[in-house]
Amino acid sequence: MRPLTRDQVRAVDLRAIGEYSLPGIVLMENAGRNAAHLLMALASLARVDPPLRVAIACGRGNNGGDGFVIARHLENLGAEIKLLLACDPAAYRGDAAVNHAVAVRAGIAIEPLESAPAEAWSAALVGSDWIVDALLGTGSRGAPRGAVATAIRAINLARNPRGPDSRPGKIFAVDIPSGLDCDTGLAADECVHADVTATFVARKIGFDAPGAGAFTGAVYVLDIGVPRRLLNETDADG
Repeated sequence: MRPLTRDQVRAVDLRAIGEYSLPGIVLMENAGRNAAHLLMALASLARVDPPLRVAIACGRGNNGGDGFVIARHLENLGAEIKLLLACDPAAYRGDAAVNHAVAVRAGIAIEPLESAPAEAWSAALVGSDWIVDALLGTGSRGAPRGAVATAIRAINLARNPRGPDSRPGKIFAVDIPSGLDCDTGLAADECVHADVTATFVARKIGFDAPGAGAFTGAVYVLDIGVPRRLLNETDADG
């Protein structure tokens, strides 16, 4: 498909749910599962002492919900998982709240870091082979603030750590690097520098803006189960 704007992505989701009777939680499950399998496939290309260690930074919206699904599937695939929350767990709603509850009941390690300083985020990321950015999705606008901005700074430092004993972690962005505008491709002052972006349904139009590739890294488009007819109609609408 051609690249999509923020509004077009939103319209695809709404039509899939409203016109095609696909529950949103099914779309989230498909997105998270396919992202987890992509990450494991990429990790297998590099030598990593088992088990694979993955830290997943989750925001309060559906991007965070994707992160919970990714955590569950990565754990099922044998990875060692740590979930880091940039919000109060009570803030989750809808499908994201369901998948947060599943992660809690599954016993996946969860660290609420909403009010934590940058040092706590950095400490939580130490030793991670991969760091998953599930903080902000395509619907976000403006500069990241608060705990999300703090998390982004820590993630970028983990990618390029300081000190002789430090080891860099690979950064895997979910749908879009947090801090990058979906439509313009402009990066906020605090923006994740990803090695890989797993985006859903189609590339986002902002990915083709000059300089955006420095933040997205390699882009992979993942299927989330949206019917082909709906995708064809969206593509034809221009």
